[in-house]
Amino acid sequence: MAGGNSPTVKTLLMIEKAILDLDFYPRRMELYRSLPRNIHYSTYKNALEYFEASGKIIFNSNKIVYTGVQNDKLEDLIKSTISAREIF
Repeated sequence: MAGGNSPTVKTLLMIEKAILDLDFYPRRMELYRSLPRNIHYSTYKNALEYFEASGKIIFNSNKIVYTGVQNDKLEDLIKSTISAREIF
């Protein structure tokens, strides 16, 4: 993680819960502003880098998409997409 503070487990869990509780795909600042307690932005950025490196989130058009185990929103998105087989 580049510079700044390392996030604690408590902070990581808080951010992950905030992602899961939102009913839309937030941008970085939208998620940051929705957190229940203030943290340094550098700590927040390091947490997002950790989640991305561990495969828990991806960035899609600057929006955060949770790809972890319990993501009902991702399931709905996958179900609503057209498969390549349907096109050809």
